[in-house]
Amino acid sequence: MRQYFEKMEPFGKELNKGQLKNSAKNVQQVEEVEAGIDAEVEKVKNAGMPTEKINARGSMTVWQRLEYLVDPGTWHPLHTIFNPEDNEEGTTNVIDGLAKISGKWAVVIGFDNKVMAGAWLPGQPENIFRATNLAKRLNIPLVWLVNCSGVKLTEQEKFYANRRGSGTTFYRHAELEQLGIPVLAGIYGTNPAGGGYQGISPTILFAHKNCNIAVGGGGILSGMSPKGHFDLEGAEQLINAAKQYTSKPPGSVEVHHDHTGFFRYVYEEEKGVLDGLKDYMKDMPAYNPKFFRVAEPKEPAFSAEDVARLIPVNQKQIYDFRQVLSRLVDGSEHMEYKPDYGPEIYTGLVKMDGYLVGIIGNNQGWLGEGYPEYADYPGIGGKLYRQGLIKMNEFVTLCGRDRIPLIWFQDTSGIDVGDIAEKAELLGLGQSLIYSIQQTDIPMMLITLRKGTAAAHYVMGGPTANRHNAFTLGVATTEIYVMHGETAAAASYSRRLVKEKDAGRPLEPIIEKMNTLAKEYHDNSRPAYCAKHGMVDEVVKMKELRNYLKAFAGCAYQNPKSICPQHHLITPRIIRG
Repeated sequence: MRQYFEKMEPFGKELNKGQLKNSAKNVQQVEEVEAGIDAEVEKVKNAGMPTEKINARGSMTVWQRLEYLVDPGTWHPLHTIFNPEDNEEGTTNVIDGLAKISGKWAVVIGFDNKVMAGAWLPGQPENIFRATNLAKRLNIPLVWLVNCSGVKLTEQEKFYANRRGSGTTFYRHAELEQLGIPVLAGIYGTNPAGGGYQGISPTILFAHKNCNIAVGGGGILSGMSPKGHFDLEGAEQLINAAKQYTSKPPGSVEVHHDHTGFFRYVYEEEKGVLDGLKDYMKDMPAYNPKFFRVAEPKEPAFSAEDVARLIPVNQKQIYDFRQVLSRLVDGSEHMEYKPDYGPEIYTGLVKMDGYLVGIIGNNQGWLGEGYPEYADYPGIGGKLYRQGLIKMNEFVTLCGRDRIPLIWFQDTSGIDVGDIAEKAELLGLGQSLIYSIQQTDIPMMLITLRKGTAAAHYVMGGPTANRHNAFTLGVATTEIYVMHGETAAAASYSRRLVKEKDAGRPLEPIIEKMNTLAKEYHDNSRPAYCAKHGMVDEVVKMKELRNYLKAFAGCAYQNPKSICPQHHLITPRIIRG
């Protein structure tokens, strides 16, 4: 298949002096948003105790452990500012992402031991599910840095129980193991109750000499005989019991290495635990990259810095999606699928770090005379019409057949609406695309370049595709909402305006409510809001997008559950015709 992939069709072109000059303000606006995200990330990194205080106790912070553990330059953080319950701590208290350890990709996750000694906090279960889902979808190891003091007792009702509560993690670990996905865990500190299960549910436990795991911690044991109320006598008893269990909490290394055997390895130094994880990661199941690469990796022909110039902050301004894509893919080369059909959608094959990847994205601008073919109005890029939906159905199905991972790029204002669109079967074709995605068994990821709107956000590989969407990225220009705020205000209040007008009452109070709603839509769709509430899994600098795309491709091809031999591929042959 070398004739298909070694030299694909080049695309994209250099920006001229006029484009460079005219885009300077756009770059400034993008960088301002990115700086705001950086500030939010720093708040998370600086949450809790100072690093110096943790180090003075003889411990490393989770950030220091990560830096030592992962291969340099391979850390791709996710969910950094995720905080859907708006915790006062400013974090869910877990840090996770994709990284290589000893040359193998893994999902890496750890408790932030600077914040309440790694306690469970509201929003944390959902954060952990996203990380474990990622390991499941990509079929790669899950590596834990456990340092969990258990539940934040004063807010337990927000996250302890329920179908997606904290305990579900342990069932998910069991599920991963049943699927053949190893869960490796380095154990530090005191881990009682839920922290104990967090320490025991992984596959192999690497323990620091001072750690422990137990069904109940010292604080729980010292409070097991209350009278139904507290008084001075009971307080004195608690004090004595607390002193006893503080000096030696239950579930020490002596118990779980020498007696139960739960700890397979024990290390004198904190870094020894990490060295143990590194050593095991060398032997994790993984194909050599040459098994799946279709060509040698190659950098794009154009600078990644251009992306911030090409994607307008002004949501009403158009741009050339192919120009953006050419800055992200190997050699700025592609094989486009049906370029003359469904012009609102780009579909094609590209190389990402030498691996074959499918791309689907929204084209922008006027779509040409007589399109959509079923209507008497002009088609505008970003909206989905009949041909585009059919083309996506076909391409998704072909990529599923050929086991080619998919990357979606969204900048969509929704699916065409009205009786004409209904007669053109757009409702059914949208659901058909959902079915087509669901019937594949390939990893997918999504970048919401600008608008993720209405049902189009669902059908174009959105995070609602739980079994397939590995993760979703936002950038400085991302907006996600059911419809634009002005549209929502008009839809919500248009009848009220008519009623007030007919009654001869002033319209200003209704107009004020409309402006308030439009502003709420705007404020609640900003990149930072989307990341904090989980609409995207991370907001990434535009110039760093390619790094995440390469990481996704590397993970997807590291140990896939099924293989299509290169000489059996049909998609490139259909494209060539």
